[in-house]
Amino acid sequence: MKLIRLVGECDDGDCPTLYATDRGTLVVQGGLLADHGREIPAHEALVEIPVELIRKAVRGDLI
Repeated sequence: MKLIRLVGECDDGDCPTLYATDRGTLVVQGGLLADHGREIPAHEALVEIPVELIRKAVRGDLI
C-alpha cells in the first residue's frame, strides 16, 4: 500500500498526520488510545488527532 501525505502537524513523521492511499482509503496517524473503555476488535485501534488536522484537510480540498 502506498501512503500519500495529505496534511500533518509536522514534517518529521512523528506527529498526527492524514494520508490517502492508493486503494482509495484514508489512514490516520495519531496517539494510540489505551484507556478508552470501548470494546474494539483486536485488529483495530483507536487513535487521537487534533480537530484542526481535519479542518486543514477540508479547507485544502485534499480529499
